[in-house]
Amino acid sequence: MKQFIAFACASLLLSTYLFTAIAENADHWPQWRGPFNTGVARGTAPTKWSDTQNIKWKVAIPGRGYSTPIIWGDKIFVTTAVPTGKANKEGLTPAPNPQGGFGAGEENKFVLLCLDRSTGKTLWERAAKIATPHEGYHRMYGSFASASPATDGKYVYAWFGSRGTYCYDFDGKLIWQKDLGVKMTMRNQFGEGGAPGLHGDWLILTHDQEANSFVVALDKRTGKEAWRAARDEISTWAMPLFAEVKGRTQVITNGTKKVRAYDLLNGKMIWECAGLGLNAIPVPVLHNDLALVMTGHREPKLMAIKLGREGDLTGSDAIAWNQTRGLSYTPSPVLHDGKFYALTDSGMLSCFNATTGEPYYHQKRLPTPDNFKASPTAADGKLYLASESGAVTIVKLGEQFEVIGSNQLEDQFFIASPVIVAGELYLRSQNQLFCISESPAKK
Repeated sequence: MKQFIAFACASLLLSTYLFTAIAENADHWPQWRGPFNTGVARGTAPTKWSDTQNIKWKVAIPGRGYSTPIIWGDKIFVTTAVPTGKANKEGLTPAPNPQGGFGAGEENKFVLLCLDRSTGKTLWERAAKIATPHEGYHRMYGSFASASPATDGKYVYAWFGSRGTYCYDFDGKLIWQKDLGVKMTMRNQFGEGGAPGLHGDWLILTHDQEANSFVVALDKRTGKEAWRAARDEISTWAMPLFAEVKGRTQVITNGTKKVRAYDLLNGKMIWECAGLGLNAIPVPVLHNDLALVMTGHREPKLMAIKLGREGDLTGSDAIAWNQTRGLSYTPSPVLHDGKFYALTDSGMLSCFNATTGEPYYHQKRLPTPDNFKASPTAADGKLYLASESGAVTIVKLGEQFEVIGSNQLEDQFFIASPVIVAGELYLRSQNQLFCISESPAKK
């Protein structure tokens, strides 16, 4: 036991070092919400582009996948699901909602692609699995590859939900694979999509579904299951948050019934708190000693929960503040300089003081009516909002609402979130990946 504790402490110290190294390097976007897990990039980003201006390269991505790409150095990693053309009706269940259940019963290749960041050329492609999904996805907003991969700079981890988890090195060699034997049952067959959480030596996967939900920790080096905790929860799509509190790491998970925090080392629940509404999608963020958690569907709420307590915190003074208006249903927030930015699906932006919850501005309508499922990304004092119509609106970060401009790519549809690395902007549409740069391409 003493050896395990010593190893765990060493792992936490290593993870702190790795996080600092990642955060300080502008050439990395190692997981869905970036180097800080706040949607904020280092460095600058382009402000002007079109179909004929500042497009460094664009490449077609086969199949269907709405996961956000990740980047490490000169490599881009992106997941997709490519139909094989074979239909297998075995196990197909009717969708309880006309918007859900699309693609069920159709065989797919579940693919991880590695692209060259300078040119967009494919360096390697790996079909992690060929399978026929038992359930489908939302007609417009779902896919069989909606979970972004994650990387620690040595290995890349692709999670395809019910189709398993796969670890590759940067040359495309399969290191391990793990199938938990789960066939998730999602609300209205809207599809799976919560991104994995990577911290230290652990990969955390939240399997929230309509019954038998759980969260599991895998050893990132071997894929071996370290612990599993059952959850009294229904379908959610939120990536976990990691927070160092009183010498131990908490895994904080968003949830419709309750927000919960688990000990990273053993999976024991530390605290729980009810109060959010249905369909937990946005990722929690950490501001000092506050965990900021949000839902925006039915009974929307944004809560700031003080860390350091244990047990059931529902209705207690551990809830520092809350808001119920101007909140995100689908997009995750951006946290920058003590300000919490929330974008509604219908295109209204709010900016809250992350310490007090008071709005600097509230439900400001963007100039052009639009719809949003992609999460905002921030860089160099600017907020980038990618829409379903192919437009990216740029808003100034700060206490005053100010639109800087908007750029349009024709016939594009953005569900994946913008990625900003080393002064370049990467946008994944329904079937293409764009690299936008205001610097001349190297010859």
